[in-house]
Amino acid sequence: MNVALQTTKTAHGTAQIAIAGHRAVCDPSGALYLEDDRILIVSDLHFEKGSSFARRGMMLPPYDTASTLAALAKVIVRYQPASVISLGDSFHDGQAAARLPALYAAELAVLMARREWIWITGNHDPDHPADLPGETFTELAVGNLVFRHEPSKQACRGEIAGHLHPAAKVVRRGQAVQRRCFVSDHSRLIMPAFGAYTGGMNILSRAFHGLFDVQAITAYMLGHGRVYPMVSKALYL
Repeated sequence: MNVALQTTKTAHGTAQIAIAGHRAVCDPSGALYLEDDRILIVSDLHFEKGSSFARRGMMLPPYDTASTLAALAKVIVRYQPASVISLGDSFHDGQAAARLPALYAAELAVLMARREWIWITGNHDPDHPADLPGETFTELAVGNLVFRHEPSKQACRGEIAGHLHPAAKVVRRGQAVQRRCFVSDHSRLIMPAFGAYTGGMNILSRAFHGLFDVQAITAYMLGHGRVYPMVSKALYL
């Protein structure tokens, strides 16, 4: 079958897809793992969002970075990737990396040790994060794939992007359920936001118009320990 993306269910609650010839696993955490390449991708970590809001007088519980780091550590232990790509908006603002408490910086350094770490720049973090290792790119090509923070407005086969914090809504037994999701139409894939305070935007909303063939999309909804693939006709705005 000559399409850019195909889907199968796998064990451990994941969904396996093939994107432009690369096998990938959609993990319930919101991370994507390229099996043959041993690359783990996460998007929109938004470290230090809580402290960023606090600086503007909007108080949020100051636990987002700790929660996000814990989730990131868990998925890194699960897959043991050779490389990690953080797909933009890794930090909530340009000073957030410098604001990172020493304890969290040390935890992040442990996760980064002995593996390649790529920071893709985002609209919230356009520069290399202060005092942290790794390489920084505006976009990166790996084989037939291209990684960038914001999805291109042009058709782009093999694109993996973030930025839009996709979420999908379904209705079952008269009750609506909305969850963060991966979304693809067999050409590009947009990642869910990984960060603890990030939320999601319905993939049928105006922000996604023109990015996908709506009739061809599949939403890979993140449930409790399981990914649920949902075709377009099952989705609600």
